[in-house]
Amino acid sequence: MTPTSGAFDVQDHLYPVRVYYEDTDFSGYVYHAAYVKFFERGRSEALRLMGVSHSDLLALNPPAAMVVRRMDVEYLRPAVIDDALIVRSVMRSARGARLVIDQRIERGDAVLAKVRLEVALVTIGGGPRKLTPEMAAKLKPWLQPDLP
Repeated sequence: MTPTSGAFDVQDHLYPVRVYYEDTDFSGYVYHAAYVKFFERGRSEALRLMGVSHSDLLALNPPAAMVVRRMDVEYLRPAVIDDALIVRSVMRSARGARLVIDQRIERGDAVLAKVRLEVALVTIGGGPRKLTPEMAAKLKPWLQPDLP
């Protein structure tokens, strides 16, 4: 059996997450930092299916990585152990060295948390690096700009 990277629903990437005991705190609810881990997994798997994986970035010369530059999280409803969640990722823009990504964690029809991220491409041990033309081309079909 192979691990799943989730799937696309038109242009939205959907990544399933199950809540485990380790994700909760003493209250029995999912600890706030666990949501950040869920967002990271969803974002990484979305990019992998778009053709831009972390190993691809490390293979560049010089090697590169994506780092979170800005994160604005809203926690709306709690999740609890055994919940089956979906991390929905939507690519908003890919310009220069930056990606803007909107994500939501959903349980059924309920949105539990949402985040707007600005991710920057940087060289390992260096500064910002523009997306290569190949990366930009791979991301372009998935972009869903904000409506005015």
